[in-house]
Amino acid sequence: MAYLIGVDLGTSGTKTVLFDETGKVHGSVTVEYPLYQERNGWSEQEPEDWWHAAKTSISAAISQSGVDAAEIKGVGISGQMHGLVMLDKAGNVLRRSIIWSDQRTAKECEQITDLVGAERLIAITANPALTGFTASKILWVRNNEPEIYEKCAHILLPKDFVRYRLTGEFATEVSDASGMQLLDVPNRRWSDEVLDKLSIDSALLGKVYESPEITGALTAKAAAETGLKAGTPVVGGAGDNAAAAVGTGAVRDGLAFTTIGSSGVVYAHSSKISIDPKGRVHTFCCAVPGAWHVMGVHQAAGLSLRWLRDTACTPEMEEARRQGVDPYVVMGAEAEKIAPGADRLIYLPYLNGERTPHLDPNCRGVFFGLSGVHQRPHLIRAVMEGVSYSLRDSISILREMDVELKEMMVTGGGGRSPLWRQMLADNFHCPVKTVDTKEGPALGAAILAGVGTGVFGSVPEACEALIHGDVIQHPLEANAAYYDRAYPLYRQLYQDLRESFVRLAAL
Repeated sequence: MAYLIGVDLGTSGTKTVLFDETGKVHGSVTVEYPLYQERNGWSEQEPEDWWHAAKTSISAAISQSGVDAAEIKGVGISGQMHGLVMLDKAGNVLRRSIIWSDQRTAKECEQITDLVGAERLIAITANPALTGFTASKILWVRNNEPEIYEKCAHILLPKDFVRYRLTGEFATEVSDASGMQLLDVPNRRWSDEVLDKLSIDSALLGKVYESPEITGALTAKAAAETGLKAGTPVVGGAGDNAAAAVGTGAVRDGLAFTTIGSSGVVYAHSSKISIDPKGRVHTFCCAVPGAWHVMGVHQAAGLSLRWLRDTACTPEMEEARRQGVDPYVVMGAEAEKIAPGADRLIYLPYLNGERTPHLDPNCRGVFFGLSGVHQRPHLIRAVMEGVSYSLRDSISILREMDVELKEMMVTGGGGRSPLWRQMLADNFHCPVKTVDTKEGPALGAAILAGVGTGVFGSVPEACEALIHGDVIQHPLEANAAYYDRAYPLYRQLYQDLRESFVRLAAL
């Protein structure tokens, strides 16, 4: 029996899962770490915390499983994207990592757009300049901490720092590198043009691999710290969403997944590159060699329902305690009593501004149509429907781009709700299903390790063998017809309020 390790480096913690070649879990350990937010809009983490969590969770997962380390054929790493890790010539960390959620780089984004050109930037990197991406963080350090930038010899992404500590290699792979805004995404290599215009030395960057390629082997020092065998191969791995796609089987044309966590993601696989010239969705290289994915990101999906729970749903939370169930189960049951449309109540889920499709930091949440007839169940249903409309925005753009969508998988906490899945099926006009595995990115990273080490022939072949559909829901004609009438009004509300959001932000 061959065994594989998937390491998923998240924002709150790192999860390591040890699988066998059938996808069965033999060990699973999560180690958490802090987030530092010393100023408004700043988000940083210590790279050494990631390494501590990775080595500790790997060692603990192996111990938990009882598996002989010699039977572990490979390691794959998934991780939070966009974070900036800067090392000196000796490989020492120069400063905390500025991570994906940091928003300090608005001026640097303007600088990038001016230097490269808005249209040219999208043509090369497939995305407009965004505060979350890595290139603007590099420029921020150069502009504000020149003494640190001068000492910098290596720039890595979060998961690639863990790779460095495992193998001693400075390397990355195409899916994660796509989010740095330095990669020529159509051609899957660093962009000499962008690097030249931004005056960033290409020698600072690691070698770019495809996700299943072997990037190095475990050093003796790392083996002693993790319990793995020296020489164990480490493959490229993938950014978190690309790894989740592998872990849910969305690795062929026509397949897509939606995640309803705190934020929301709509992700579609594509064997041909498709770039939105308006920059409303992201196009990245995906973990399948020679393929790409198109992805919409929504700031407050599950976060909207959590906000409502914490501010208005005390009775539902008390009932959940009496029943011994999750409060969202009770909230969903209440919402299900209300007909589609929530008696003409519409919710705009812009609690934290929005990325797809508006790229608007000023927009805010709205209940539109509120009247005396509405009770908490109406609010719950309206929030769930508003998030579904928001995710439908991404679907509309993908179809506009001729990205094929035949079947949608749903993951994340919101994906456990049958009502929410039905709303998505009705809005997306396609079947929505869950999968029989819950490991997501960690499984995806392990599959990539299996492909790279010959356990599996290809990524699609591995997914077909290991990942299977579970519950499936089809669109209901009457519900879909209602949402088709309501959705244009939902879209118009943002346009009507856009200037008012700007005025609100200036008050």
